[in-house]
Amino acid sequence: MAYQQPYMHPRLPFTGCIQGGLYEGKTITVTGRVLPGAERFHVNFECGTMGSADIALHFNPRYNRNSGFVVCNTLQNSSWGTEERSRQMPLPRGSSFILTFLVNRDSYTIIINGTHFMEYLHRLPFSRVNVISVDGGIEIDSIAFQNPATSCVQQPSSFQQCCFQYQGQRGKNKAPGRKPRVLQKQQFAGLFQAPPPYSPPQTYAMPYKTIMQGGLYPGKTIIVQGFINHDADRFCINLRFNSGLALHFNPRFNENAVVRNSLLQDKWGPEEKMGGMPFYRGQPFSVTIVCDTQCYRIMVNGIQMFTYNHRHFLLQQIDILEVEGNVSLNSVSA
Repeated sequence: MAYQQPYMHPRLPFTGCIQGGLYEGKTITVTGRVLPGAERFHVNFECGTMGSADIALHFNPRYNRNSGFVVCNTLQNSSWGTEERSRQMPLPRGSSFILTFLVNRDSYTIIINGTHFMEYLHRLPFSRVNVISVDGGIEIDSIAFQNPATSCVQQPSSFQQCCFQYQGQRGKNKAPGRKPRVLQKQQFAGLFQAPPPYSPPQTYAMPYKTIMQGGLYPGKTIIVQGFINHDADRFCINLRFNSGLALHFNPRFNENAVVRNSLLQDKWGPEEKMGGMPFYRGQPFSVTIVCDTQCYRIMVNGIQMFTYNHRHFLLQQIDILEVEGNVSLNSVSA
């Protein structure tokens, strides 16, 4: 599967291609900072086919004097649907953020700073989405794309065929009811191909190992899902570079603890064990690891559980994911 390089420090307003479109298991991670005087900003997943300006997901934090709220909506046939509002504001003015969108069969999962924020049910087929746009009161560090670790998606013949940037000519999209932008025929004719349905395999060979193309970077998200054996003693998820382990995430059932550590220059560092034991024998599990600038943020079954400060800081060198131990896997995104 082709690897799409992240957009780094794009100027706003920004519009860029999602190479290969969206499909189940794909994640898009936006990192940046909310400006101190921000009034609102948005991230849109757009259906950029010829003559269409449909927006499958409009993620739109809005600020007022005291706090703010988040609006999600869909634009179809030039009409906005019913708003879904959250009175929580997890993105305060002046704060840095890691905003992750995970494409599921029935919804988008929205994760903010490693914590589950909301689910937004699909109103338009996600297979139509091939454009992301961002604008408003924020600065963007990166927009990164991750494919499921195993799937087969037909890609366009070249990156140039698929990807473009359309900057400086977009409207601000500050309120529903605006006249949508209609893209010109020559911008899209024959450029995009709808991906086939994503069908994850039933099992993965254990121990599991895969290369993470491009290594780690702030905003990179890794998702491992599976089932813990009834007689499990322990298992581990490793983020490895050529001569060591940057993160060894190791639930140990006999000790009732989750150990975090690093192996650097052939020596283990001090173990970290605080934070409880959220794993259970004979139960399914989901682990999400978000690489932040200073640490890893680790969610277990959708709940933020652990942070682990970087001990190996050359993130791009960390390009191997391993899973070992008494578990079976049914989904890996890395």
